[in-house]
Amino acid sequence: MASVYRLLSFHAATNDLSIDGNFTGLHRKPMESVMMNVSPLRSIRQKDSRWRSLGTVKTYFEVMASKDPCGLGQELKKSDRRHDLKDNDLDPLKDFEARFLKFKKQDYLENLDHYQNLAQGQSPKFMVIACADSRVCPSKILGLQPGEAFTVRNVANLVPPYQHGASETSAALEFAVNTLEVSNILVVGHSCCGGIRALMSMKQKSNSKSFIRDWVSLAKSARLSTEAAVGNLSFEKQCTHCEKESINGSLLNLLTYPWIEERVTEGVLSLHGGYYDFTDCSFEKWTLVYRESLEGGSKFAIKGSSTWS
Repeated sequence: MASVYRLLSFHAATNDLSIDGNFTGLHRKPMESVMMNVSPLRSIRQKDSRWRSLGTVKTYFEVMASKDPCGLGQELKKSDRRHDLKDNDLDPLKDFEARFLKFKKQDYLENLDHYQNLAQGQSPKFMVIACADSRVCPSKILGLQPGEAFTVRNVANLVPPYQHGASETSAALEFAVNTLEVSNILVVGHSCCGGIRALMSMKQKSNSKSFIRDWVSLAKSARLSTEAAVGNLSFEKQCTHCEKESINGSLLNLLTYPWIEERVTEGVLSLHGGYYDFTDCSFEKWTLVYRESLEGGSKFAIKGSSTWS
């Protein structure tokens, strides 16, 4: 995506920032999340008798998955796995044994010195924050080798602000920056993100408790920016916009950590955003610039935006 769009998108993501770089919008009342609207099979059969003749849940999902590769196809895979385990009574980890032994023979033993050095300690230059989505493996996508990147994955690849308190992501950040002294942090988002779709589908009020709702609400300023910028577009396009907007929000949240802001100001730590689109196998990347008195009076800008395809 063009650099101009990045800047416009990036400035939209800063709407809830106070003068000291902290998110003020994070103290608003959380919104309710509504997961994907998939009707139970019983309701489907009541509404449309055509599915009665098909006879199985699998058949229904096969038809629907062809129309929605980002959604219902996952349900079909679940059905297939349950069926295979029941019929074959296999150890679900059996295949991992063969993969591990292959790794040991073709990788570990052939690079024994490297792995023995890693056993003594690690000194990665990168920390990668990626989504927990099974389709988005940063090591596979970016060719990361053991020892190259300290990695944490969570729903929707979000970075909570410093004020949010302890979480697995903030703990990983503290260790990577203060102990390992990584010189780069890369936040990787992706297409068809279920967490962002949940965020964009939220209702304003709810009395129910949801861990997903509470977590993705951390990116609610990205939703507000998206609605302001592309609210007239389709839901799919809004989700794509928000997937990228939330990455910028996470980059700004990184700067709420005092020890990250200090290192970025000193020039010893760089913050990067990345977006992996697995529908066409492309990767966008950009770098955050943060310093006093940038052109236009802002503290934030982006550079090095490019797309690999």
